[in-house]
Amino acid sequence: MHSHHNGLKTAALLGLLTAMILTIGYWLGGGGGLVFAVLLSLALNAGTYFFSDRIALRSMRARPVSEAEFPELYQIVRELATTAGQPMPRLYVSPALQPNAFATGRNPRNAAVAVTVGITRLLDARELRGVIGHELSHVYNRDILISSVAAALAGIITMAAQLAIFLPLGGSDDDDGPNPASLILMLILAPLAAGVIQLSISRNREYQADASGATLTRDPLALASALQKIQYGAQRAPLPADGQLAGSAHLMIANPLRAGGIASLFSTHPPMEERIRRLHQLAAVTGNGAGRPW
Repeated sequence: MHSHHNGLKTAALLGLLTAMILTIGYWLGGGGGLVFAVLLSLALNAGTYFFSDRIALRSMRARPVSEAEFPELYQIVRELATTAGQPMPRLYVSPALQPNAFATGRNPRNAAVAVTVGITRLLDARELRGVIGHELSHVYNRDILISSVAAALAGIITMAAQLAIFLPLGGSDDDDGPNPASLILMLILAPLAAGVIQLSISRNREYQADASGATLTRDPLALASALQKIQYGAQRAPLPADGQLAGSAHLMIANPLRAGGIASLFSTHPPMEERIRRLHQLAAVTGNGAGRPW
């Protein structure tokens, strides 16, 4: 669909990561630091690209699940993947009580779809099917790589910020060491930069996945109903409150990132009301659930 455009965005994000690492490397260690930073950024770029899915899944404490454990989930995913003529993704469940779902992986062959325990309790089979259609559409639209890379970037930037806390501030008396003020600035700016990356990406993508997902499931109203429930459920169970996820919440400023860094089903924009309105409009135009066994 728009995979070329998304490839450029991914390259730009990895370029930004590299620039940040080089700047920080030079800042902390001069010439030697720069050489180290070049090697580090090459390793991180490769790692971010190839392991972005694992990074996202780990930050949500998601574990792979078998068909015996979640037969209904497998049935829904298999039916939709077959309809789309795409390979079966790996399925994961996160213990979070917040109703949520996300997909990750660099392409349909390496894709994973994850749902939280919260969403499986909240939605009925038809609504869950609408959500899975949305997530699979992210995979097929090839916009997963970007959000996974952004999630990985957010994680790496957060890690860098944590490491910087332990570095001696201006180790020597001359002006080689970084200025403590500039370090503090980096600690604040780095997670913000990651947040900006994420927000700049997800504006139109959700509408696109809603529309493609509703076309795939031929049931726009099921997704609309799921989104409505998820919006209320998410407000009642914000992520950090869940003990399982508190581990990744210790750097408060990064916390909204951790939730948003992943291709969350709901993001700050676009507004849920508008997404629901468009789905109802789609249902009116296409005739909802034509030929569906519901």
